[in-house]
Amino acid sequence: MAKKKTEPKAVHPTADPNVMGLRGTVVEQPITSTLDENYMPYAMSVIVSRAIPEIDGFKPSHRKLLYTMYKMGLLTGNRTKSANIVGQTMRLNPHGDAAIYETMVRLAKGNESLLHPFVDSKGNFGKVYSRDMAYAASRYTEAKLAPICAELFRDLDCDAVDFVDNYDNTTKEPALLPTTYPNVLVSANQGIAVGMASQICGFNLGEVCDTTIGLLKNPDHDIASTLLAPDFSTGGQILCEPEELRRIYETGRGGVKVRAKYRYLKSENIIEIYEIPYSTSLEAILDKVSELMKAGKIKEISDMRDETDLSGLKLAVDLKRGADPDKLMQKLFRLTPLQDTVSCNFNILIAGMPRVLGVRELLEEWLAWRTECVRRRVYFVLHKKQEKLHLLQGLKRILLDIDKAIEIIRQTEEEAEVVPNLMIGFGIDQVQAEYVAEIKLRNINKEYILKRVQETASLEGEIEDLEDTLKKPARIRKIIVSELEDVRKKYAQPRKTEIIYSHEVEYEEEPEDIPDYPVTLFLSREGYFKKITPLSLRMGGDQKFKEGDELFRRVEATNNTELMFFTDRQQVYKVRAADFADSKASLLGDYLPTKLGMDEDEKVIDMVLPGDYSGHLLFFFENGKCARVALSAYATTSNRRKLTGAYSDKSPLTALLHLTEDRELALISTEPRALLLHTSLLAPKSTRSTQGVAVMNIKPRYHLERVCDFADSGIVNLSRYRVRSIPAAGALLREEDQGREQMTLL
Repeated sequence: MAKKKTEPKAVHPTADPNVMGLRGTVVEQPITSTLDENYMPYAMSVIVSRAIPEIDGFKPSHRKLLYTMYKMGLLTGNRTKSANIVGQTMRLNPHGDAAIYETMVRLAKGNESLLHPFVDSKGNFGKVYSRDMAYAASRYTEAKLAPICAELFRDLDCDAVDFVDNYDNTTKEPALLPTTYPNVLVSANQGIAVGMASQICGFNLGEVCDTTIGLLKNPDHDIASTLLAPDFSTGGQILCEPEELRRIYETGRGGVKVRAKYRYLKSENIIEIYEIPYSTSLEAILDKVSELMKAGKIKEISDMRDETDLSGLKLAVDLKRGADPDKLMQKLFRLTPLQDTVSCNFNILIAGMPRVLGVRELLEEWLAWRTECVRRRVYFVLHKKQEKLHLLQGLKRILLDIDKAIEIIRQTEEEAEVVPNLMIGFGIDQVQAEYVAEIKLRNINKEYILKRVQETASLEGEIEDLEDTLKKPARIRKIIVSELEDVRKKYAQPRKTEIIYSHEVEYEEEPEDIPDYPVTLFLSREGYFKKITPLSLRMGGDQKFKEGDELFRRVEATNNTELMFFTDRQQVYKVRAADFADSKASLLGDYLPTKLGMDEDEKVIDMVLPGDYSGHLLFFFENGKCARVALSAYATTSNRRKLTGAYSDKSPLTALLHLTEDRELALISTEPRALLLHTSLLAPKSTRSTQGVAVMNIKPRYHLERVCDFADSGIVNLSRYRVRSIPAAGALLREEDQGREQMTLL
């Protein structure tokens, strides 16, 4: 039997020449180099060229599609087959016809994804609120550009933006579209890149234009006064919380709650849901309601079905006899996607770099970019008029002595010498001479000469005005304001999403079917929380804590007790003990920053059990001030889990005390000085963020260090430190009054 011949292994052409002859040799490479050479180019490509929108509000795929449609004459012409548009777009977008058509579908009027669609569509383009309603194939649908696209391309032929090569260097495409309004805030957009994402909710066009105009006229303009809230193409109601909205406007991150709209038909005992949150779908709602009905958690519904037709979205809910429609809807809002949170993450590419911007910063970036676009357009028009004036000035010199020009041309023997001879004879340059030489004989008349002279004077005035515009930023701003006012007048529409404020909303409380039993609550200094039943507590032994951690607070309570966790970011998180699983002494417990979804590096300061919200909270600050705030100021009608502005941020917090009845406290500074204060001297304040009143006068290099009950202070000579009025400096702490070990903060 012949022996099988072994073929030599192929060597990669980029392999090191020194090891090419060594078969089976493995060349080691640091993983950092592999990531840098192989993964980083891919990551940057996804971030910069695919997933994150730029300052004009478009991703590259959107921009390539719209520009192709513009070049096809679809801004003013008739609709054409979508397949035709997709094919033409592939000259700019190499990602395939399916991806291009999906992009068109989302931009189409029929899909209802955008408040102001860019594609005027005909045919079935699916619906943004339906997961299963598929769009028709591109060969069946037709499209053209919507009228608002005129605002995208108005300055495109005036050198307002840069043009770059397409992927195979056969044609040019715009790097950005010179939008005359902040489309980046008007058109909803989302994308997932590598290691980052972007989610921009849409705003009402009229409100965005008003806000931008307000910022142009006054840099300190209050954004929230004109930009009321996000607006969604699917309508619904937005539950507006001013504090949360301002945080989104300032940071570019957050979320807004949106819920469905419904009407009750008493004659048929049916609820009709006709608008749903932008972030969900009909099918998701139906699936969740069906699941709850099977689990027996919703017993008021006999049937729920999708009755969406050409007139629009409609979910019909058949009620059982005696069911309260409003209470049922409150329950559905709580248990189903009929009420959902729409996340906001304003991550935008600015000069090729991804940045998360607040609304003010975003509009400032857009205004800076739009100002440059207008300047380039003005300069382009100025340059064209200067060129025309230059030609007319040469023509003017010729027309003043037309007989001489005719004589020069007649006496020239060769055609190639006509232009040089005109240049010599009248002292004009080659461009002017070429222009003159092309004039028809019929134009050598008095009327034509007078019109050209008048046009020269008019051009000089226009050029002077354009040069003045370039010199004065105020005139550029005035142009932008004028364009924004025109856009608002032409295209602004009433809000689709109704705004309701949280205090106007009735909430259905969760049924108290959670078992209630005694528990002991433990909070450590590092923010670990445990809920332990009496039986586990008796059998558990010593409490376990993380190394370097220790017990901070121990409280007897029940499983349904409400808890408030105050943090060092002036925020309070409201939960119930039942939200935590029963623990054991041998476990560390739940880490509260993670469990409650706190901000990065946010830490728990203390825990308060509000009960019936009677009594007060005392906030003692390092600068010697104290704020007495009624606990009722933290009560909310809604099931809000987080409150901002829980206390003043003017000075670091030294101690937090839940005061159920007035008593005497000891305040000790780092000097050390001490005073005994009766809390009846502290007047309650109406606002949570107040800094309160001065209690202890402290020298600049010292601060309030400790607050405790006078019995735990270790002070023996009580009368020495007791005060009858505030503020007071207190007395220097004697040695015999420092004998006891310092107690923990209250």
